[in-house]
Amino acid sequence: MAEFISLDRLLSQGRPSSYLIAVADADAAEQNLDFAAFSIQAARWRQAFKAHSGHKFALYFNNSATFAAALMGAWQAGKCVYLPGDALPSTLQRLRHEVDGFAGDLPSEYAPVQPRAAAIDPWNDLDLNAISLVVYTSGSSGEPSAIPKKLSQLSSEVAALHACFGGHSATVLATVSHQHIYGLLFRVLWPISAGYAFAADRLAFPEDIAAALSTTPDAVLVASPAHLKRLPEQLNWGNAAGHLRMLFSSGGPLSTEALHLCRSLLRQAPIEVYGSSETGGIAWRARQQDVQTAWQTLPGVAVKVRDELLQVRSAHLSDDQWQACSDRVALTDSGFELIGRSDRIIKIEEKRVSLNAIEDALLTTGLLQDARIVALKGARLTLGVVATPNTAGWHLFDTAGKRALNQQLRKTLALCVEASALPRRFRYLHALPTNSQSKVTETALAALFDPRRPEARVLSLSSNHALLAIDVKADSPFFDGHFTDAPVLPGVAQIEWALRLARELFDLPAVFLRLELIKFQQVITPDSRIQLELGTQAKANESVLTFKFLSAAGPHASGRIVLGAHP
Repeated sequence: MAEFISLDRLLSQGRPSSYLIAVADADAAEQNLDFAAFSIQAARWRQAFKAHSGHKFALYFNNSATFAAALMGAWQAGKCVYLPGDALPSTLQRLRHEVDGFAGDLPSEYAPVQPRAAAIDPWNDLDLNAISLVVYTSGSSGEPSAIPKKLSQLSSEVAALHACFGGHSATVLATVSHQHIYGLLFRVLWPISAGYAFAADRLAFPEDIAAALSTTPDAVLVASPAHLKRLPEQLNWGNAAGHLRMLFSSGGPLSTEALHLCRSLLRQAPIEVYGSSETGGIAWRARQQDVQTAWQTLPGVAVKVRDELLQVRSAHLSDDQWQACSDRVALTDSGFELIGRSDRIIKIEEKRVSLNAIEDALLTTGLLQDARIVALKGARLTLGVVATPNTAGWHLFDTAGKRALNQQLRKTLALCVEASALPRRFRYLHALPTNSQSKVTETALAALFDPRRPEARVLSLSSNHALLAIDVKADSPFFDGHFTDAPVLPGVAQIEWALRLARELFDLPAVFLRLELIKFQQVITPDSRIQLELGTQAKANESVLTFKFLSAAGPHASGRIVLGAHP
């Protein structure tokens, strides 16, 4: 069993040269990374960051081993690392005003810092009091907000995780990104301190999870509820379950359905970890049965309740004061139980409206699996519904139409909601949009009401294929000016629809590289009913998205969109 080394002394104390740090994918060009090679990479990054006069750098890497070396190099150079959750153009543009430079798998226009040849000079113990990291909330209530972290906060949380869950040999696999705090802690910082090898590549699909577990003895899987609820029963999980030592889930509530799949297929209940970007880890539980199990605090974490709201104090916070959370809890003899979020209250026409209450009322209809209310800004504030219908809901949608389902939901809400606050817009999806941490963000929900986005019904979905039905609305802004007497849907709009809907369904690289084999065979006119067939294929450092628009009249358009991590 390896010695635990705190983050501030990880390089200065070191490990044997041949000690395994990261495991490369069997099909990847990279090789496994031992401590000697890791130190060389970190030294090259240290040299690169030292040569830059700036202090604040945004890091975005696809490969966790490369990311870890760059992170340690930046810290050794005395820099503060900003951790964006994605590399979308809007995110990077916002960061341009906050950081002095970039590094990683990013477009060349951001002039990402490149590692430089360097000797391995003696490493320093890092300053625990330095602000070493800035992470971002998922934006559940608007724009993401920056949360600075001292190295001491990260180091204490890693030590708490090891005290609670460590003490064995393991290889850490993950479905989540290290660009978020959960993935950063569990996928990189804890393993590297504990002496566990970690997989350099993320497991994006259930097939990847099963294959990796089957060939990795003493595996620890760091997953999200979004991945665990989609484990297909038809895969052979026997060897995978036999190799799995521990299973973690965090980032959002774990559904009973996902819990059943884990206990059945992986033969164990996940260790659910509760916390936030602001507070760090707070508590954990493992539900061997369906009944509610109390949350137990992590080592060094103290909790209390005030006005039903959880308050927490720990070394994971920026100071030693009590911090209030937005969750309502009840203390028990063995910990605490979550009893719901505090009310989200807004005002519509001077009347107070609880968004939580409306969501709860929607679920009493017996037509929905899940629902979220979105406050939509405009000439006046209105409410929108984003929901995942259950079997009965989809039956009503398919037989009587979307309007009938809308009216049934509004009829129920009219019993408990003022007429002025009744939702006016509805979007129905196969699943609520989540980021890689299983967070349903306000930004993603609001994007569903963009008039440029088509309303699409998922007819079938697998890890690399989807079939959708689309009603082409006559009021789509894409018809404006194209053409006045006989409007048709422009080809550029069709490409945008294919890419936009594909990004909602699949984990695709951020950068558009090129179009291939584009064909436009028949025009698409207003009020058409069409289908969109999507397929994805990974090839080397690129991903290929194929699309085909078709209807009863035959094919309308087809082509391929090539995407990559960087140009």
